[in-house]
Amino acid sequence: MYSCSPKKTLTGVYGGSFNPIHLGHTAMAAEVVRRGLVDEMWLIVSPQNPLKHDGLWDDDFRLSLARVAVDGMADIRVSDVEFSLPRPNYMITTLETLSARYPCRDFVLVIGMDNWERFHRWYRSGDILRRYPLIVLPRRSEGDALESGSMDAGAGNVSFPDVPLIDLSSTWIRAQIKDNPSYDGEGLDPRVWDMIKHRMK
Repeated sequence: MYSCSPKKTLTGVYGGSFNPIHLGHTAMAAEVVRRGLVDEMWLIVSPQNPLKHDGLWDDDFRLSLARVAVDGMADIRVSDVEFSLPRPNYMITTLETLSARYPCRDFVLVIGMDNWERFHRWYRSGDILRRYPLIVLPRRSEGDALESGSMDAGAGNVSFPDVPLIDLSSTWIRAQIKDNPSYDGEGLDPRVWDMIKHRMK
């Protein structure tokens, strides 16, 4: 029987392939915590995203990169919870599993605007909206203005904080690694880049 304190730990859940994890991911997580939107951020490495079909790096390698990237960052951790769940990985299953395993935490789903725009395609998206708060982050760089009218909350359980994001993508980084001989790890934690270079040898 669990005995929780009166105030549960508010825990942000940010899922993704992290193929690979980059500074945009970690900076976003740190900013969400810094602003007090959550007490902790958990980055959930997904072995198989049902809406992504491009080639993924090895599951354990992506997990190792993510853990190295957040090492030393306060209140940010990486979870492999989806590695033991049925595939493909659906976020409602992940959230339900986390809620059952950690009853002293309240979980908040954190997603980017790109995922919010296709959220209706997510499996049991209505159940997620009814049962879990959502934080939707705009896809923009620091200093860019928010588009007028793009931040309508729609559901009362959804918030759109004005959090600046670094304009980076894992797709761009993979392309640089594959096709650009002069690429030097731009956008990656140096420790992550060292691991990738070692693997490429």
